Amino acid sequence: MQPWLFVGFAAGVGLATAAAWYLQRRALERTRVAERRARAAERMAEIGAMTGGLAHEIKNPLSTIGLNAQLLQESIRDVELPADEQARLLSRTGALRRETERLAGILSDFLEYAGEIRLERRPANVAALVEELADFFLPEAERLGVRLRTKLGAEPATAEIDVRRVKQALLNLMLNATQAMHGAWLSGGGGAGTPVVGAAGELSLWIEPGRDADGRRVVQIHVEDTGPGISPETLARIYNPYFTTRAGGSGLGLPTSRRLIEEHGGRIDARSELGKGSDFVVVLPVEAARG
Repeated sequence: MQPWLFVGFAAGVGLATAAAWYLQRRALERTRVAERRARAAERMAEIGAMTGGLAHEIKNPLSTIGLNAQLLQESIRDVELPADEQARLLSRTGALRRETERLAGILSDFLEYAGEIRLERRPANVAALVEELADFFLPEAERLGVRLRTKLGAEPATAEIDVRRVKQALLNLMLNATQAMHGAWLSGGGGAGTPVVGAAGELSLWIEPGRDADGRRVVQIHVEDTGPGISPETLARIYNPYFTTRAGGSGLGLPTSRRLIEEHGGRIDARSELGKGSDFVVVLPVEAARG
């Protein structure tokens, strides 16, 4: 073999060996990364199971505490005590009951958010669903001074959904809207969107058909309010678990709503303008995806 051929051959073998070594090392690194991710995912699943179990374990004693606080209040009312002493004890036991109920509510929200969701789909008239929900919610809206309006459209919109889960997601949005309007009204900050003096605002539920970017047929359910609106900075964080701008809120209502709708293959679009209100749009595919 000519010397120059030998040198070329050796160089080629060297390059091939180096390339093989490099590829083998990259493959080993990818394997290690995948193993680390798998261990992390397994660890997160374990933590999730532990926290879910812990929440269940805490919820039962809380119920017992709340019941005993109620019985204690009744006993205090039955005992002959000076009026100021009785009022002080009732106030303390009342605070105990309220905090116990608040903690129980937080745990319920957590279990709903973190638990497994199993949809029971069936074809449903979306307009009828919204109308039923509006009738159910009307007393709460009136209590908070909010006018409730519906615009259901002339054509019936049917979608393959879990009615109970969609109602739950919409109800969370409606509660957030009415509480925001009521809070702004009480503080005197109703903004330009407040429709009339003496009312906290207006909540509108309306439906429209549409098509998604991929051409699939969807139904859009608007939950629109005339409240104080949401800043862009806050709007970017509203689906973060435990993020809330309302005192006493769990911060899980909106994340739970989004999860319920996404389980249907849909989404929630949010638009808001400070001083003019917000519009949360629940977009649901008309037909369930076939896997």
